[in-house]
Amino acid sequence: MLRWLAEKITSASPPGGTPLERTVRAEMSGDDEEGTRIVAAITGLLGAVAYADREYAPVEEGRIREQLARVEGLTTTGIDAICAVLREHIVDISTTEAPIYARELLDLADRDFRLEVLDALVDLAAADDEITVAETNVLRLTATALGLTQTDYNASQSRHRDKLKVLRS
Repeated sequence: MLRWLAEKITSASPPGGTPLERTVRAEMSGDDEEGTRIVAAITGLLGAVAYADREYAPVEEGRIREQLARVEGLTTTGIDAICAVLREHIVDISTTEAPIYARELLDLADRDFRLEVLDALVDLAAADDEITVAETNVLRLTATALGLTQTDYNASQSRHRDKLKVLRS
């Protein structure tokens, strides 16, 4: 069954890539196809977490911009273009495309890098000083899709334990 699911996710990616992938490819300097795929995947997962509570808040976009600013060869104009695609396609990115991006990272990145990505995702969820149940659910599913364990997720999330909405109620 897992082979069927992996093939289904792979075949769900449109020819030429998603709008996000195409934009990242156009805005990154150089011919590093693997790097482009990794940046697009991370950005897509950041978008999925940002929209988990069905609100793509400015503080969340600010955090995504901070992460994109770390990418060598990506200009401010490029970051603006990528964020515009995120805003326009956030529903598709957070639903149908998120498994594609998780699969890309599982295939292209080692475990330590995927743990760093998980930390960035949890930090993004906490950016508005509250990690909702919906965000927690998306984060847990994403951690699993990235080949990480519940223990990995708990370690990452523990840095923001005070922001868990479920514990505030």
